[in-house]
Amino acid sequence: MTRSLTGTESVWAALGGDPARLSRVSVVERDGALDARLPVRELARACVGACALAGAELAARRTGGEVPAVWVDDAAVATAFTSERHLSVDGRAPVNFAPMSRFWRTGDGWVRTHANYPHHRARLLGALGLSGDVPVETVAAVIARRSAAEVEDAVYAAGGLAVALRTAGEWAGHAQGAAVAGRPLLSREWIGDGPVRPLGPLTGAPLLPASGVRVLDLTRVLAGPVAGRSLALLGADVLRVDSPGLPELPDQHTDTGFGKRSTTLDLAAREDRRTFEELLATADVVLSGYRPGALDRFGLAPEALAERRPGLVIAQLSAWGAYGPWAERRGFDSLVQVATGIAATEGTAERPGALPAQALDHGTGYLLAAAVLRSLTEGTERGGTRLVRAALTQTAAWLTGGLRAAPDGTAAAAGPGGARSGPGQEEDALLAETDSDLGRLRYALPPVRFADGPRTWSRPPSRWGGDAPRWATS
Repeated sequence: MTRSLTGTESVWAALGGDPARLSRVSVVERDGALDARLPVRELARACVGACALAGAELAARRTGGEVPAVWVDDAAVATAFTSERHLSVDGRAPVNFAPMSRFWRTGDGWVRTHANYPHHRARLLGALGLSGDVPVETVAAVIARRSAAEVEDAVYAAGGLAVALRTAGEWAGHAQGAAVAGRPLLSREWIGDGPVRPLGPLTGAPLLPASGVRVLDLTRVLAGPVAGRSLALLGADVLRVDSPGLPELPDQHTDTGFGKRSTTLDLAAREDRRTFEELLATADVVLSGYRPGALDRFGLAPEALAERRPGLVIAQLSAWGAYGPWAERRGFDSLVQVATGIAATEGTAERPGALPAQALDHGTGYLLAAAVLRSLTEGTERGGTRLVRAALTQTAAWLTGGLRAAPDGTAAAAGPGGARSGPGQEEDALLAETDSDLGRLRYALPPVRFADGPRTWSRPPSRWGGDAPRWATS
């Protein structure tokens, strides 16, 4: 059975895409995929479908042919949206959440903390008057004596991360919720002149629409790295750049590192800054996933980038959005779920719940990649410097208020092969294995599929910071 493409249509419209091209998309529905009270399956399907269609559109632009047929398989999408759970390294299961990253009962409700990184754990404990290797039970006892709002305020004031559980109605009445309300799913702006940048014709197989595109990936954790991983799948030369003093969680970096290379540069150091500027001088895309304004002191504000590299595509991602009282706060998918009412909706009277995947992270990652691909297509036609912005809270607002689950039995906007066109996942595995410098990896295959397109990445992930700070090809 197929479902409506209403979600894909709304994403494609937000991307400024030609609605006629939606006829190239077909859906393979799978019962039970990403089951939840909220329309998570529809969100995941729409974000992946729009990304695949944007890639297919760019491929058609570069081949001079028609847009290849796109198919979206719920099984592949659901597996990719939980890719961090499927990863294994030499048979070892991944480590995704630390013991201090969890829900805690407070004196008047619930709060959720995020303490996967050592510095966030230290700040959380410091805000609670604790330190060292304290057991979870001790932390729970301290939090239980305070209100959720008190814990949220104290931990954020100390530079940590904690969010009080709110219902959807409470979030709507919050100043940050009000700032998010009414905003589009993502924003796209033309911010300056720039040359038309023609991309050469595609040759060989598979079709790699982003071949020859250079991407500086200045993102961390999941959403931004998923965007970079998707662009790498489609042929882009993606170089992830991290600060040497801010290492990533190893398994997280591995899961989102397929197709990329990884280097470290200290932008506060003169030589590293010069190296970065040399990379920027020939870059086509800059992905940024830090808090709004956090990188401005390094000359990475959109206007400064547009001045130094006209014609660039600048894609920025944040948790809470670049507006409102929480604009400068750090945030993660799990915390945004708690703030925006998602955890309350998915929970019970006894305990908050969670989505079946970190769908805000993954969905926003595919949205951002789709926006970059569409910007590249537009740049080959009209030039200009383009800025796209996405936020986990905007994706959450779409999930909770703007996205509808299609009724059972609704016919899909059938693609060129009709419903269930494309090979689906009856024939294709959902997981694959490869050797790497990190060991034998088992990983989730990408869900972005179109005719003659890639089925997996061209290279396994690198060790964190293990590559030279240069482009793969001169």
